[in-house]
Amino acid sequence: MCKKSRHHVVIVGGGFGGLEVAKRLRKVDVSVTLVDRHNYHLFQPLLYQVATGGLSPANIATPLRSILRKNRNCEVLMAHVTDFDVEGKRLILSDGELRYDTLVVAAGSTHSYFGHDEWARYAPGLKTIGDAADIRRRIYTAFEAAERETDAELRKAFLTFVVVGGGPTGVELAGALSEIARHTLKNDFRRIDPTEARIMLVEAEQHILAHYPDDLCRRAADKVRSLGIEVHTNTKVTNVDDEHVYLQTNEESVVVATRTVLWGAGVRANPLGKKLAVACGVQTDRGGRVPVGETLQIDRHPDVFVVGDMAICLNSNGKPLPGLASVAVQQGGYVAKAIASLQQNSSISEPFVYRDKGTMATIGRAAAVAQIGGRQFVGLFAWLLWLFVHLMLIVQFQNRVLILIQWAWNYLTFNRSNRIILGEQPVLVPEVPSSTTATDSGKIDDSPSAS
Repeated sequence: MCKKSRHHVVIVGGGFGGLEVAKRLRKVDVSVTLVDRHNYHLFQPLLYQVATGGLSPANIATPLRSILRKNRNCEVLMAHVTDFDVEGKRLILSDGELRYDTLVVAAGSTHSYFGHDEWARYAPGLKTIGDAADIRRRIYTAFEAAERETDAELRKAFLTFVVVGGGPTGVELAGALSEIARHTLKNDFRRIDPTEARIMLVEAEQHILAHYPDDLCRRAADKVRSLGIEVHTNTKVTNVDDEHVYLQTNEESVVVATRTVLWGAGVRANPLGKKLAVACGVQTDRGGRVPVGETLQIDRHPDVFVVGDMAICLNSNGKPLPGLASVAVQQGGYVAKAIASLQQNSSISEPFVYRDKGTMATIGRAAAVAQIGGRQFVGLFAWLLWLFVHLMLIVQFQNRVLILIQWAWNYLTFNRSNRIILGEQPVLVPEVPSSTTATDSGKIDDSPSAS
């Protein structure tokens, strides 16, 4: 008599949601396979510090096999998922296939350029270690290019940094840029004064950090401006090229000469979301997210769960839950519990309910905003709270210690140790700078466009 094989759970994605499912299934009588195109779990909330030279990638990336080494029922596969066969219960890989009994899709999100994907070449977003390395290279190369430039208007363009998007990522990047210019690089150059760098934070909504209450948004904006950052709200980007960013404010069009545009304005679900939706016969929303029911399962496909940034999950007010790590972690824990219940031949007893434990975002050195329940905090206390919470969320204890030491050193010295420029340099300096180019750049930078 053949022994019945264990129920096979396949998890797509080693981010916060997928990893939580795998960890919580450790003592459940199932076989688990975690599939990710990378071999590490990335702590994305601190990715901006890698992008600005404060931390190294190894500080915030932990090998998945190391995290799950004690989960004897779990294997990790580094593979590229290309499609889904939900009828045949197969996960299609670039080099084969993987059969499952229960599928959990938690592949996360990527950048959204609102239909202008061509802007990605000039305005990199921040979702991966590769993105962080690209942004770090662009930031520090801009200062190096300005040091060599003799034309005042071109130098001004090199020292102009435009951050698009006033959400947490944009605010964090802008704050870090201010610290780099005003403190880290203050005495490092001989021909330029880094403190003269112009940092612009552009947001299409009325406030930055718009998901917070209006009063907290205004206080956050005041903190941002105190760092020497220009805050441009109600301002949309209409175009980006290698030398300019085109802005629309009310009825006025402005073109800003800059060589460094950083994108933090929008996200969309991983493209796998649309493929899963097609396979399951459902429609994604505009952001590519897959609709799920109150148990995080796809309608008519109870063997498929979707968690994290890929799922449209409504809260008690009928609004979609935000794409936060805390949401993904809670959903991952819920799905693991649901799978365990189903294995005991019982139904899923309760729907998923998100418990909001608070949100926070750092603005800069000793400055952050936080909302916990009905209480709001701005400034040093919020910053210390942000440091503690993020430090505790780091997966490996070793990385917690390393990051704590690095943060302490950075705070005391204003130093950012990971400022090495590696890889192919972005094209910032014209091959033969001309007086015509300089004159045109100067006019463009300071005057509204006629368009």
